Amino acid sequence: MLITTSYDPQREQLELADRLAAQIKELKGGQGNVRRVRRARISLAQLCLTYDDPDILLVTRERIEYYHEQQPALFFHPSTAAIRVKRLLNGESDTLLEMAGVRPGDRILDCTAGLGSDAVTLSFAAGQSGQVTALESSPLPFLLLQQGLGEYVSDIPGMTDAMRRIRVLHEEHLDFLRRQDAKSFDVVYFDPMFRKPIHESNSIRSIRQLADARALTEEAVHEARRAARRAVVMKEHRDSGEFARLGFAELHRSTSKIAYGVIRL
Repeated sequence: MLITTSYDPQREQLELADRLAAQIKELKGGQGNVRRVRRARISLAQLCLTYDDPDILLVTRERIEYYHEQQPALFFHPSTAAIRVKRLLNGESDTLLEMAGVRPGDRILDCTAGLGSDAVTLSFAAGQSGQVTALESSPLPFLLLQQGLGEYVSDIPGMTDAMRRIRVLHEEHLDFLRRQDAKSFDVVYFDPMFRKPIHESNSIRSIRQLADARALTEEAVHEARRAARRAVVMKEHRDSGEFARLGFAELHRSTSKIAYGVIRL
């Protein structure tokens, strides 16, 4: 992976690029080729050719962007969370929040945070007295999420505070769950990579190559049931067999291709 900046970077961008290079090397345990390269006036395509590397992490004044070959750029943005929070402010409902039974003050564990759209919505609903812990096991999505939640500023009331309240950890969810006391969280949430991909989603297509593609295990659900006080929730493709395999009897299927399964405790 190449790490560089936009043209004519300020000192802040140069320092951030250096920090990210060091962080990625550490998170990868020294594995993989991570190179911090100077941009000068060279295009991203030319950098890829020069260094024979298809992966670039670009630090700009506005955000961090990840490029891989012809895939769309991947970067942190509240995306659908912004739409969902606006709807909540207008008094509308949210399927995930209803299925999870989220209340102000709840402690919520998002085991598969990705780029945090669900975590932001959950944090907004849990409010200032609540706490969302978001786990992401893949190094690059973790760094994009951590940086984005700490830097992004939204003009939607309460949105920025909801992002800042999220605790982001670079953790495997099963390892984390095993260490938790019983009933440590009100709700435990899983959004694993769908067994049946939704190919038309650009954001999912961009992150799929980076994310942990392993299926959710029965042990993880067992540990989630132990760590949760009220509910374990999973999001999957509406036609997925994972709900039945993992014991999610209560389902909500909509006209979209997304469904939620719930285990009430």
